[in-house]
Amino acid sequence: MLILAAWAAWLLLARVPLYEVTDAARLEVDSAVHPVDSPVSGRIIATHLVMGADVQAGDVLIEFDSKTERLQLNEEQAQLSTLSAQLSVLRDEIAAETQSLSQTEQAPPVALAQARARQQEAEATARLAVEEVKRLVTLHAQGLVPELLLLRGRAEQEKSRLAADALQLEVSRLEKDQRSREKDRQAHLENLRRQVASLEGDSGTRRATVERLQHEIDRRLVRAPASGKLGDVAELRIGGMVREGEKLGAVLPAGTIRAVAEFLPSSALGRIRSGQPARLRLEGFPWAEYGGVSAIVSNAAGEPRGGKVRVELVIEPDPTSAIPLQHGLPGTVEVEVERVSPVVLLLRAAGRRLTGVIGTAKTQSSDGK
Repeated sequence: MLILAAWAAWLLLARVPLYEVTDAARLEVDSAVHPVDSPVSGRIIATHLVMGADVQAGDVLIEFDSKTERLQLNEEQAQLSTLSAQLSVLRDEIAAETQSLSQTEQAPPVALAQARARQQEAEATARLAVEEVKRLVTLHAQGLVPELLLLRGRAEQEKSRLAADALQLEVSRLEKDQRSREKDRQAHLENLRRQVASLEGDSGTRRATVERLQHEIDRRLVRAPASGKLGDVAELRIGGMVREGEKLGAVLPAGTIRAVAEFLPSSALGRIRSGQPARLRLEGFPWAEYGGVSAIVSNAAGEPRGGKVRVELVIEPDPTSAIPLQHGLPGTVEVEVERVSPVVLLLRAAGRRLTGVIGTAKTQSSDGK
């Protein structure tokens, strides 16, 4: 009777933990893992990929051959330097021509100025000769001067007029020459400006080419996308060829290690919730020797994705554990979903058995009909 009583008390009062188990589990860093992919296809000339090495964002991990692009870059830079020198010379010439043209507009040439002065002097002399002839005509009419003197005065008047007209023609010729020279300078100036515009367009094209080549050379340096440790490193050899987009490794950023598991919807939905205790057993670390890793459910998805429900767990650190918690380690997760008495387990088992019997009977009855 005592044994029966103890057994009955155990059935009613004891609590047995129930677990949901999945072998689709692994350790992950809570920060995003940054993949290292090849941006171009090329031949490797240097590699610094070492599993577990610490890297900083921007560190060069792999160098591809860029000799062709560097030769083109040197050629374009040399051409650009030549164009810059030509542009400098042309701009200086334009500045000199513009200054000379401005000075010519502000002050006419000395020869033209002298011709105008002589022409004005000749005009004054011609006007004086006209007045002298008028005076001689009056005096001749009064009989005070001889006719010979009047004729001489008229000859001097004609001579003065011819000299003034000749100087006027000289001034017109010099002015025409000056306008022609100014037009030639303007045309030469416009030609220089067209040359500058053409060289500037060529320089812009070559600068764009230089920037493109520098970008292509920089693309042939695979750099670390973030700071952290190198993991999942590909085996590469100097001189080997790599295709564009090929995965070369991954950078694991510093962060907290967590466990991620995937359960069937029937096991997880409505059963696995935040705060439930769990245990993680990692592959390669036998449970009998290393034990397990304690964890607590931190988040459980509310709906399946790809036929599985994602569950995240927080690792409870154990200083005495010899298991190295590293990103990517696979394992098995057991989540304690509830604690029930043995009698409840028996009733559930009986219920499932009875449901199976009834279902079988209905199937046979349906087949008999």
